[in-house]
Amino acid sequence: MAIAAVSTSATQSMTGADRLCDALLAHDVDVCFANPGTSEMHFVAALDRQPRMRCILGLFEGVVTGAADGYARMRDRPAATLLHLGPGLANGLANMHNARRALSPMINIVGDHAVEHLPLDSPLTSDIDSLARPMSRWVKRIGDPVRIDQDVAEAWAQSMAPGISTLILPADMAWNEHVYGSELARGQRLPQTPLERETVARIGTAIRDGRKVVLLLTGAALREGALRIADGIRRTTGVEIYAQGSNGRIERGRGRAPIAKLPMTHDGGGALLRGVDMLVLIGAKEPVSFFAYPNRPGRLAPPSCEIVRLAGPDQDLPQALEWLADEAGVKLEAVSAAPAAASAPAAGGDALSVDAVNRLVAARLPEQAIICDEALTSSGFFDYSYDAPPHDYLQITGGAIGIGIPMAAGAAVACPDRKVINLQADGSGMYTVQGLWTHARENLDVVTIVFSNRSYATLWGEMSKVGAQTPGRNAQRMLQLDQPELDWTKMAQGLGVEASRATTLAEFTRAFDAALARRGPYLIEAMV
Repeated sequence: MAIAAVSTSATQSMTGADRLCDALLAHDVDVCFANPGTSEMHFVAALDRQPRMRCILGLFEGVVTGAADGYARMRDRPAATLLHLGPGLANGLANMHNARRALSPMINIVGDHAVEHLPLDSPLTSDIDSLARPMSRWVKRIGDPVRIDQDVAEAWAQSMAPGISTLILPADMAWNEHVYGSELARGQRLPQTPLERETVARIGTAIRDGRKVVLLLTGAALREGALRIADGIRRTTGVEIYAQGSNGRIERGRGRAPIAKLPMTHDGGGALLRGVDMLVLIGAKEPVSFFAYPNRPGRLAPPSCEIVRLAGPDQDLPQALEWLADEAGVKLEAVSAAPAAASAPAAGGDALSVDAVNRLVAARLPEQAIICDEALTSSGFFDYSYDAPPHDYLQITGGAIGIGIPMAAGAAVACPDRKVINLQADGSGMYTVQGLWTHARENLDVVTIVFSNRSYATLWGEMSKVGAQTPGRNAQRMLQLDQPELDWTKMAQGLGVEASRATTLAEFTRAFDAALARRGPYLIEAMV
């Protein structure tokens, strides 16, 4: 990895923790989502000496890593997390998994015991390296305090690949003082894997030969400019385009090229791919069903379909689309975004339903809002918002529930001038409900809409799909969220967030309009 140098004030003696802070700031990593413990106190003290670093406390490590994910999706650069030893890292792994699937850059700082203390096997000792590796692109244990800035430079470069970097910081590496030079190592972005012209030509031949071709997109291919190119290819050649089933971010809405998501089910995605001759992956993975089901294949594309990877996540996806457009004879300067179809009006009446809530949110969406979607079985907003004002759409990517509330926090920190709306299933929201406290403490401009159906509704459907028996008493007690019922308004208020409950469409409309008209966090419990 190439490393450049950045000058600091002068040669000086400082702790390893101070050098670590300086190195992070040299890479413009100026937000730290944190849940520290004893072994990280010297790093906390170093952060306190750096007013440029914004430190944000999460009351659970899943909030910390989920917020770093939301921040990275909107800023295209990493925040730091600060986690306490192996158990703290373990608490944050689920949302690190979501971040890894979203291709989000992130730099984790995980404290560990001092080197001499590790052999004593005190209660919090664990194998942090092994815990970190499955969710991290790159893991490094800081072993030489003089090289801390070089370790940070490499962590930053690996995170921008993109991916998750995890730096393990032994306590003595943080508290010991050393004399450091006046220059800080500065990481250089890793070179992208070159695109292959031969692959572009192969796809172009298939299109000209009249084969049924589908382009499957994710990552940077779902930003406004790249989507316009993909839509131009679609309108000129007749190929079909889809976003993969789960994506870190899509720029969408009125004036932008519309794109549907390919469902991760046989009845949905499998049906759309029936008869396809060539499936072209642009940043995307081969589409498969979310789970295995008896007597059904895992792959959604038909066995006869040729699957071609045009570009992977570590390649230039917009350039790949430009090359394909040129190969297909698309005149990009003559292509404008296709108008999106307007959503059908909501059914009349004052009944509050999932459908009514999603339609109303789409109809009243503020310009440049950020949608964080963990509605799960209460979905519908995506289909109703093609013609909504321009907005960014962030969704759960790895299937590890509990991302919505913290992801909204990170997005709001990244974009403080934009309204963030979190569409939240009630069951998954309970995994990281502590994130509402962070919304309140940081006065984040987030409207959280909880679809309160008082059950793990998705699992009712899954029992039927896998051929399990009709739920009896024991099964029902594992799928229902009643006895006692969850009261989201009281929980939110107890965590410092103003909240109200809506039982009719009129009540929801009034609450939502009021939330949009003000700044700061607000929660609406929609009784659907």
